[in-house]
Amino acid sequence: MLKRFLFLLGDDAPVGRRYVWMAVAYGVLCGLTIVTVAPVLTRLLAGDWVGALPWLALLAAGAVAAWAWRRRVERAGVGVGYAVLQGVRHRIGTHVAGLPVSWFTPANTARLGHVVSHGMMEVAQLPAHVFTPVISGAVAPLVVVAALLALHWQIGLITLLALPLVAAALWLSVRLGRRADQAFHDDAARASHRMVEFAQAQSVLRAFNGAEGGTRFMAQAIDRQGRSALRAIFVSTLSVVLNAWMVQAAFAAALIAAALGLLQAMQGGMDPGAAASLIVSLLLVCRYVDPLLEVAGYGEALRGARVHLDALTDILAVPPMPQPASPRQPQDASVTLRGVGFRYDAAGPDVLSDVNLHVASGSMTALVGESGSGKSTVFGLIARAFDADRGSVCVGGVDVRAQSAADLVGHLSQVFQDAWLFQGSIADNLRVGKPDASDAELREAAREAGVDEIAARLPQGLDTPVGEGGARLSGGERQRIAIARALLKDAPILLIDEATAALDAENQAAVAGALARLRGKRTLIVIAHQLSTIAAADQIVVLADGEVVEQGTPAQLLALGGRYARFLAQRQAAKGWRIAGQGPAR
Repeated sequence: MLKRFLFLLGDDAPVGRRYVWMAVAYGVLCGLTIVTVAPVLTRLLAGDWVGALPWLALLAAGAVAAWAWRRRVERAGVGVGYAVLQGVRHRIGTHVAGLPVSWFTPANTARLGHVVSHGMMEVAQLPAHVFTPVISGAVAPLVVVAALLALHWQIGLITLLALPLVAAALWLSVRLGRRADQAFHDDAARASHRMVEFAQAQSVLRAFNGAEGGTRFMAQAIDRQGRSALRAIFVSTLSVVLNAWMVQAAFAAALIAAALGLLQAMQGGMDPGAAASLIVSLLLVCRYVDPLLEVAGYGEALRGARVHLDALTDILAVPPMPQPASPRQPQDASVTLRGVGFRYDAAGPDVLSDVNLHVASGSMTALVGESGSGKSTVFGLIARAFDADRGSVCVGGVDVRAQSAADLVGHLSQVFQDAWLFQGSIADNLRVGKPDASDAELREAAREAGVDEIAARLPQGLDTPVGEGGARLSGGERQRIAIARALLKDAPILLIDEATAALDAENQAAVAGALARLRGKRTLIVIAHQLSTIAAADQIVVLADGEVVEQGTPAQLLALGGRYARFLAQRQAAKGWRIAGQGPAR
């Protein structure tokens, strides 16, 4: 466990190692102080009061030194805990930022949030409140055992053999409880996720579940967490009993050996010096048991923290996206895919298979296809949310794997199908893409995406707070802000994933006009179902089952009479659909 803890500290590991050695030294000092009782009692039993005084003074000095050193160890432990809260959180954040987007499943996201908030606090408290008594409690008995072997080898041997048995009992209790603890923490993470989801999705929940707001999912998660907690408590109780029994069994064995020795002394078969050693040994056995019981008492705290340590180290063990040793910068605004194959799961089917695509600088390409055809996956590969399994993806004539993350991100701007806004004002969200943008640039991007109309009817204009995730705005308003954010970034390549899906006809026209104005100025790659957007494209790429089945200009594909022509006919028919009795479509 200490090895995992030191690994978690990273660059702060030397601080952690210094603390561990200080705790070990504290344990040795405690053990030596305990052992000093032996010569004091031996001389007192022999009537040598003068000879006992130096040892008594040494005992007092050891107690004072142990108290003073314990304070230094605790301060060092607090420093290590601070390093965990500051350094490890930063390390986790930096590491997670480099992970492929495919890692961020709902389960991983919930676990990450739980361990970074609740778990990190438990881990940070380990040095000051758990490791110090555990380390010293494990070291001090070793010193006592050495003294017992010198005083009464039979009792010393019993206490020596008991140590691995006690350690085995602690290990077994950890093994028995690990699964129960893991289940509890996983269920706690799910319950936390459901609570946040319940608060954020009240409008949807009430629409389908009435005034109660749809508490079923949250109640199920809390109930499951409760059952996991009961199992964890049951296993925890068994572990405490097992550990205590093992320590008490060791004490009982030593006590029986001492009783047999005392019986022999009472029968006159032992000289007074040996009898005195036996009495002193019996006292040391009592002091030998105390730290072991303390270690056993901290077993549950160690086991609970072990789950969080495992979760944190597992996250750090996930390999990040590899970065090139000598990154190359993109040369232009073109995008090229050559023989690209990709699957999300190594055991799953191909999502893309032998995709070849070239988008010239300044051109506009529309990706068309049914849901699941691989359109969004193409976007993810271009933005390097994940790497292709086969083939190459080039941006600006350079493979994305040969570019630094900063260069690639600076070359791309994206509008996602599900627009996410950060808590803050509209202006704050627009400046995410370009923090140093001037007010004039901000207003121009807002105008091009139709955000100025939204701001005009809000009391604080562009300074109006959007709420968590943009909850105070409609879906269409959030999408227009996301488009303005992408426009403000002014990157040479713009990726748009169904940007107009949540907009009304008027705003669709406004966005289409903005895209038309960008033609020739930026490279546009658009996933779109709107006829106006598709018709404006220089190139149409039709995807089906992860393959490019048609590719060319709108006129070429229409003349071909294939999938694109059928798709266009369906869209035109849908656009002209009317309820019976309203007359012909116009």
